[in-house]
Formats: sequence, C-alpha cells, structure tokens
Amino acid sequence: MASHLRPAGSSSSANLSSSPSSAFKNETKVVSRLVSVPRKSGLSTWVAGIHSRMQGRRRHVQLHSSNGHHLNPVPLQDDGGLVSREAMKPQERDEVSIHISEDETEGSTLSITVVGASGDLAKKKIFPALFALYYEDWLPKDFTVFGYARTMLTDEELRNMISRTLTCRIDQRANCEDKMNQFLKRCFYHAGQYDSEEDFRELDKKLKEKEAGKLSNRLFYLSVPPNIFVDVVRGASLRASSVYGWTRVIVEKPFGRDSESSGELTRCLKQYLSEDQIFRIDHYLGKELVENLSVLRFSNLVFEPLWSRTCIRNVQLIFSEDFGTEGRGGYFDNYGIIRDIMQNHLLQILALFAMESPVSLDAEDIRNEKVKVLRSMKKLELEDVIIGQYKGHNKGGKSYPGYTDDPTVPNDSLTPTFAAAALFINNARWDGVPFLMKAGKALHTRRAEIRVQFRHVPGNLYRQNFGTHLDKATNELVLRVQPDEAIYLKINNKVPGLEMRLDRSDLNLLYRARYPREIPDAYERLLLDAIEGERRLFIRSDELDAAWSLFTPMLNELEYKKIAPELYPYGSRGPVGAHYLAAKYNVRWGDLSGDDD
Repeated sequence: MASHLRPAGSSSSANLSSSPSSAFKNETKVVSRLVSVPRKSGLSTWVAGIHSRMQGRRRHVQLHSSNGHHLNPVPLQDDGGLVSREAMKPQERDEVSIHISEDETEGSTLSITVVGASGDLAKKKIFPALFALYYEDWLPKDFTVFGYARTMLTDEELRNMISRTLTCRIDQRANCEDKMNQFLKRCFYHAGQYDSEEDFRELDKKLKEKEAGKLSNRLFYLSVPPNIFVDVVRGASLRASSVYGWTRVIVEKPFGRDSESSGELTRCLKQYLSEDQIFRIDHYLGKELVENLSVLRFSNLVFEPLWSRTCIRNVQLIFSEDFGTEGRGGYFDNYGIIRDIMQNHLLQILALFAMESPVSLDAEDIRNEKVKVLRSMKKLELEDVIIGQYKGHNKGGKSYPGYTDDPTVPNDSLTPTFAAAALFINNARWDGVPFLMKAGKALHTRRAEIRVQFRHVPGNLYRQNFGTHLDKATNELVLRVQPDEAIYLKINNKVPGLEMRLDRSDLNLLYRARYPREIPDAYERLLLDAIEGERRLFIRSDELDAAWSLFTPMLNELEYKKIAPELYPYGSRGPVGAHYLAAKYNVRWGDLSGDDD
C-alpha cells in the first residue's frame, strides 16, 4: 500500500530518483484488497476470496508503502497541515506498526477525484469510464467520485452534466437506468482554484465526510493542462492526501514538449510524489489490440520464431484521422503531430512490439524491456523524417478548410499536421529493419494499425505467377487497432480452377464477429489498473526520458531551421514525400494498396 503523498524535501525522493527501477521490485502483500499492492497474476484485487480465508482473525500487521519502505504516518500540525519528516523527532520517524483487523480492512473506501471535471476529456471519457466500471461491478462496494474544477457548480449540476454522456453497453441490461442513478448519487462536486492549498483543504474535509472514518484510498485524475500539474499535485499532496491508505495520481499527456521540459516536470512532481504514485497515462496502451500484441507474440509458437530481422522486412505503425484540428488548433499548434502522436502513442507501441520476452508479466519486467528498446534506437536523423500540413480543399461540392484557416492558428504556422519517419533499432534482433511511422490529420480515412511485412520466400517456385507485383508475393500481418478491431494475415493462395493462378487472401479475426460483446474503452482498463496499482500500461520516468531523447534533437533541428511542411489537400493520402521516404528503404506503405479499404 502506498503511503500518503510526500511533502517536498522527503528523503525517500532522492533514493527513488537515483535508482528508479530497484524500488519497484519491493512490492509487499498486505491483508486488504484495497490496501493490496499491484496484482501480478492479472486477477482483480477486488476478489472477495482473499478475505474469506482470514475468517475474522485479528493480525498484527506492519504497514508498508508500495515501494517497500515502512509506512511512517506523518502527524498533522494544529492547523491540519502536514509536518515534514525532517521536522519530526527521531523516535517519531522510527518504524510504526499498527493493528488492522479484518473488519477494519473490509471498511476501506475509495475516493476518486477528477481534477478538471468540467472539461471535455472528463465529460466524454473519464466519467463514462468510471460508470462503465461501476456498471460491470469492477469498482469496490464503497466508493465516491468528486469533480474538482474552477467552474462554480452544485452536486446536482455536475450530475446533470455528466449524465448526458453516460451510456450502458450495447448488450444493456434492464437495470441500466437504475445503475446510472445509483452511480450519479455517488458523484459530488467541489469548486476550487488549482493553485489554492486552502481549496484542497476544503476538498479534504468533504472527502473525509464521505469516507466516514474508514481506511481511505484516494485516486486523483489530472484532466488539466500540463502547466497546472504541479500546482494541483502540491495542493493534493499537502492538503488532500490519504494518511494511512494509498494515494495515486494519474497524469495525462503531454508530458512536456522536449527532454528539458519533460525532465523539469518529472523533477517537480517528485517533490511531492514518489515514482510509484505517478501514473502517466497513454490511453493507446489500453486499447484492446495493443494489449493483445504481447499475447499474440508470446503465447503463439508460430509467431515468436518469425519475430526478427531474419523473417521481417519492415514494420509500419500507421495513425490517420479523417478530420482536422477543429476546436483544438490553439493547443495543437504548440505541439504538432510528432509530439502529439508519434513520440508517445506510436513509439510506445513500437517498444511493446520490439521488446525481448520479459522475465515475467510483472509491470517492471515489461517496462524494463521497453526501456532497453528505446535506448537501443538509432539517432533519428532529419533526412529520415517527412512533415506535411493540410491545406483547404473542395471535394464533392463541400469546402474543407486548411490548417491555417483555423482562427486560433497563426497564418504563418509551420506546425506539422502530418509526419512520417524511418526508425532503426541497433540490436541483434532488429538490426537493419526499418520501422516506419506515419501519423496525420485530415487524411482520407481514420485508422490506426500495425503492419508487419515479411520477407520474400527464397527461390519462390511461384514467383512468375505474380508477374511484376513482387510485394504481393510476401506475407503481411496486420493488427488493426481502430476502427473495427481485427487481426489478419495476408497469405498466398491458389484460386480455384484449372489454371495456376494465385491470389492474396486473408486469414481474418474480426473482433466484432468473433467477440460480439462490446469492447471496453481504453480509459476503463487504465482507470481500473490505476485503482489496483497495476503499472504495466503506464509510463515510467526513464521510459519517458528515453523517448524524448530520441525525438528532441530532431525536433530542435526542425524548428531551428524553420523547415516548411509539404502541403497536402484535406482528405488526401498525405504528402508525396512520405512515398519517397518509404521507397528509400524499398518499402511500400501497406495502407495504400487498396486491399483493406
């Protein structure tokens, strides 16, 4: 169980920052399901069987934080403020042991505070995800949800606001409306400034009132701009953290805009939080097909022997949207497509795809392997990057605006809305294999997929039957992340008939056909993991450092030289330069063949 959020200057902060990975290994099993540390077997920490074995026996339990250190409750000053560890007397800093009975652990409660509750992300994603977890009985029996923002709202106004975005599953049950009403009754609101410790103190009072003296665990979701992160964490740390239960903070991207700003953000957060209390969320890692990537590879004998430079010719990670920056132009112009999509979503997927088999499914074992991949990557050169920006276009009698037509975007903006890059991993498994990334807005279709193109069959007996289309003679594995989740393998097959004519066919797993049940949203999985303390799908600080180290030099050069992006029409397939980049490495973009449309 994680201790309270740590005040600035805590001595354990230095230990964590100096050895980030060692501290993660010391997870300690504790009696309560809510006090328990991250699952390692994948089973939910809410499983009631843990408690039935206790049979009401009273135990003498020594509490530990989730980093393995003994839990040292921090006393309050007369005004309710926290006293730093340095100000405590030596005997007060000694190990503290307290008695916890089964009855007491059954009396735990979970408080979830959504900071920035009036924003679009909270309304469209976070509150609906929390309701979905409640609807499916994944949340603990005793929980409350608080919205926190500057907007003045009453509890009822918050409930009315979020009720408009709550939906039940497609296979909804008869009690859907009843469950929705029950969930809304657990939702409350507190208005406050993000930089006001006093407002967080008032929030703490309301939380304690709902917790009613039970052992409290608190989760804060920061759905606010990154320039507010530190202010919110300071207030939550000093005035609204749990004293004896765990406190965790989910931080939304962007995590800075380069190595320097990202490192500064991490340093500031660690003044108040330990690394294991920070959950940096990348919602793409919670998507079903990304989750299935390691399962596909490591639990199917047919794939792992092929997963290397010996059989794979290239790997393509493709992200495209069929709309522009409508409504987000001001935000987007400060970051661009490389920072917004490639440096996080696509690079995280690449690391999962290319990593070696981890020692176990433990979060730290998996993240250690991902870091090795990122640190093995060749420096990204500007000559291996193409950038573009969409322009206005008339199509089908309808006029589509260009990027700089957005009134929130400067007319002379050079911010890319499209980028393609060729990356390489300098290790024995992937040496020489190009990993091609492509991401863009206002393209011809909406999709996100991983395409693995295999090498040609040596001495292929049927080579002549493919004519000049040599690419069609190769196999291709496609994992379509969105929309219409699917996994399919392109194989060569004989067309029925008397003549010898070959065709390219698909071995297809279409999720909606095989699994008719609605697939949970990525935010549901990630919120549940944060509640359970499972860190496998969240980004560790050294992962973040390695990712920014790869992209920052190229981004700095791009901006210093003021390289103009290649213009492409709204609704097209992107700039022509992306095709030349692929051709440079003898690759053809798999999404342009027309076979999948």
